[in-house]
Amino acid sequence: MVKFLLWCILFVLCWPLALAALILYPIVWLILLPFRLIGIAVNGALELIRAIIFFPVRLLRRQRRA
Repeated sequence: MVKFLLWCILFVLCWPLALAALILYPIVWLILLPFRLIGIAVNGALELIRAIIFFPVRLLRRQRRA
């Protein structure tokens, strides 16, 4: 809602810039989409490495409780 209100204010102040932003936003989103997918994949790989590294610690903690 806030983005829409800011866009309305921009439209009143400078309508060509607001229309350009309205047209360019989906294009920029499509250009940045592969980088988001790479970020998700890298985050998943790092979480897997973290889980592998901390697995022995979790096993030792579980044995200590029992």
